[in-house]
Amino acid sequence: MAFAPVDEQLATILRGSAQIETHADLKRKLERSYQTGTPLRIKYGIDPTGFDVHLGHTVPLRKLRQFQLLGHTAVLILGNATAAVGDPSGRDEARKGLTPEQIEINAKTYLTQIAKVIDITKAEVRPNGDWFNRWGFTDVLKLLGKTTVQRMLERDDFSKRFRETMMPIYLHECLYPLMQGHDSVEIKADVELGGTEQLFNLMVGRDLQRDAGQEAQVCLTMPILRGTDGEKKMGKSVGNYIGLNEAAKEQFGKTLSIPDHLMKEWFELLTDRPTSEIEALLAGHPMEAKKTLAADIVTFYHGAEAATMVRKDWDTQFSAKKDPDNIDEVTIAASEVVNGQVAAIKLLVIAKLVASNGEARRKIEEGAFNYGAEKTKPADSKASVDVTDGLVMRLGRKIVRVRVG
Repeated sequence: MAFAPVDEQLATILRGSAQIETHADLKRKLERSYQTGTPLRIKYGIDPTGFDVHLGHTVPLRKLRQFQLLGHTAVLILGNATAAVGDPSGRDEARKGLTPEQIEINAKTYLTQIAKVIDITKAEVRPNGDWFNRWGFTDVLKLLGKTTVQRMLERDDFSKRFRETMMPIYLHECLYPLMQGHDSVEIKADVELGGTEQLFNLMVGRDLQRDAGQEAQVCLTMPILRGTDGEKKMGKSVGNYIGLNEAAKEQFGKTLSIPDHLMKEWFELLTDRPTSEIEALLAGHPMEAKKTLAADIVTFYHGAEAATMVRKDWDTQFSAKKDPDNIDEVTIAASEVVNGQVAAIKLLVIAKLVASNGEARRKIEEGAFNYGAEKTKPADSKASVDVTDGLVMRLGRKIVRVRVG
């Protein structure tokens, strides 16, 4: 296979990368690959710990995709064995492992979502249970003998727990980096990708490969994507994430909510736009740059047509102060409408615009809720709303059309 010149490959690979151990090793591997026409084996592992893959997960996945486009082999490790242990990276307390049933369910939906980023059909997908589930106690002892307690305490999260917080460090947690490292031995990785908090685990892989007589992998880490709040790492537990499975309108609206200082980071890590274009966009009006960023994200996961439509609807709704052309509909049972009315609080809950009566009451008192062509606001939280088929209701960026049935 004909590869792009090494300098061109490096320019693509280095964009957005945080750390490379080592740059010289990477260049040497790329040069050998270029000369022999042999693709490098690029490893990325992900544990199926939940149902949703979010944009934070896609940062290393997008780098894996770049390697694919450069002609190299993507090897996706699906951590059905390591998920049962729980990755301690970046944690100040032990992570709870999952049951085999939970892992199996999550793994199926993970692959469907990951396929939106990389070409699964051209990747090697390797569940690490394929080898670890065949192991006996002797194999585990042999793996544990590859490192020391002192080496484990070098990692920042363990060191912090041991010296500062006195939070317990469980022995099974020490297995995780060794298991991840052994994955690299099993698949003979040339390069392993991960977030910056994964560097210790990736370096263990280098050690285990050398011990196995293999050439050590290159460790390439990516920055941790900050979530929509602009501060904390994107995550489901924090609630500052954008999921790959979310609707185009949700992805667009959530992206528009991010602080301005996040835009450069998101453009670089979540889009393919050249640096010169990003700089030009950021030099202009912040909201226009943010709408372009949001459209780029929606385009990647839903297509250009969906991005054009959702941007047009947003401009109509918020810039022109009109309702968008495409409005989600919600059905309300005719039995809920008494004398043509429904209590405002009850209506918001039924329409799923809020999660509880308390939230509905707060939103009404804040003046965040309005309905109808005149955008009428309830006088107070005890008011009722005249409900007819086709009534449009608005709560912040949320807008629905009522169908009575």
